[in-house]
Amino acid sequence: MSLSITPVIPAGSLSGSIQPSLLSSDGGLLLRPWATDDAAVLQGAFEDAAIRRWSLRRLTSRAEAQQWIAAADHQWQTERAAQWAVVPADGGEILGRVALRRMDLFHGLADCAYWVLSHARGSGVAPRSLVTLSNWALKETGFHRLELAHSDRNEASCKVAAKAGFAFEGVRRSALRHADGWHDMHLHARIQGDV
Repeated sequence: MSLSITPVIPAGSLSGSIQPSLLSSDGGLLLRPWATDDAAVLQGAFEDAAIRRWSLRRLTSRAEAQQWIAAADHQWQTERAAQWAVVPADGGEILGRVALRRMDLFHGLADCAYWVLSHARGSGVAPRSLVTLSNWALKETGFHRLELAHSDRNEASCKVAAKAGFAFEGVRRSALRHADGWHDMHLHARIQGDV
């Protein structure tokens, strides 16, 4: 049976090349693929109380962090997800993470995720990284829609989404279970043509 529509992004469009590094429009941040040498920083990130509060994942060893990095590379190759470490463009330590998860190339859809390490919070790293990622995904790669969901209790993520041009679309009631129980989730989205 044939389909009445064609893929928004043809299969192989991403995996046919290496995952790119992305420079923020202000030139201050670089989004780069995670490297094996980043395992200690990654493990430390998941020991941060603020990241642990909103993340469902736990990394408890260097080996698990290395497996996560290897899995991120595999996700790019299979066009299921893409993960970037956020660093200062002029060099320096990792500031955070930004990602496209649950990529659906056929429909041109993906979910965005991010976190920022404690030493970089409050400096605009999250919204600048999210804008950089979404501009690349929507304008260069051809995604049609990017979604971002966060707990309705996570006010900081709501502010980041708004600053990055992700319109608030509604509440998904009791949609995700965290360690402290079920949370309502705010849904934001950015589509081609927004801003």
